[in-house]
Amino acid sequence: MQFAVIGLGQFGFKVATTLAAKGAEVLAVDSNPDVIEQIKDQVTQAICLDSTDERALRSLGLQDMDAVVMAIGEGIEASILTTALLKRLRVKRIIARATSQIHGLVLKEVGAEKVVYPEDQMGEQLAKSLLAPHVVEQITLQTGHSLAQIRPRKEFISKTIRELDFRAKFGLNIIAIHKKIPIVTETGESSFKVQVNDLPTPEDRIEENDLLVVIGPDEKIQRLAEG
Repeated sequence: MQFAVIGLGQFGFKVATTLAAKGAEVLAVDSNPDVIEQIKDQVTQAICLDSTDERALRSLGLQDMDAVVMAIGEGIEASILTTALLKRLRVKRIIARATSQIHGLVLKEVGAEKVVYPEDQMGEQLAKSLLAPHVVEQITLQTGHSLAQIRPRKEFISKTIRELDFRAKFGLNIIAIHKKIPIVTETGESSFKVQVNDLPTPEDRIEENDLLVVIGPDEKIQRLAEG
């Protein structure tokens, strides 16, 4: 079987070397050349590159692997972007490492089939207390950025992401949209189901009951929430 492991911290390194020891073909990927040097003789192939670079990631042929383990731990933003790119590249199976429940939820939304929480001592990271009416949940990343679920402001309703010029105007990326879809249950009662758009396009339209999952600098999320 063929696997790729992206992110060679303690967890990823162990996954890659264990798979290789059991006879699997393993491609190990990390942005740190020193780590690549350490592991290169223990796996089939080891490559140093930035996994958030779509062109570089595409060059690896990951769509032919039986599974890809996204094991990036410290860079939450990089782990989310890498997982989304793996989905876009039509990787057969994506297993992603998460450091908190909200991190794991977003990883699933952007393409992970399975999410694992390898370091019990880290525990579950709780979302921040509400800082403003529009913010449902927020987690601060180590990079000074945040990941947040935000209710759309009134001026967003019925407009597309392109019409809002969202990234240019607010300095944030929308990485997922939760939509409430009206349904009728088997008992005839009106209800809703949540439909997740995990790869929003500029033409996606924002509706009143949507939740936007955004990522970007803390101060820009705060500014959006307070507006």
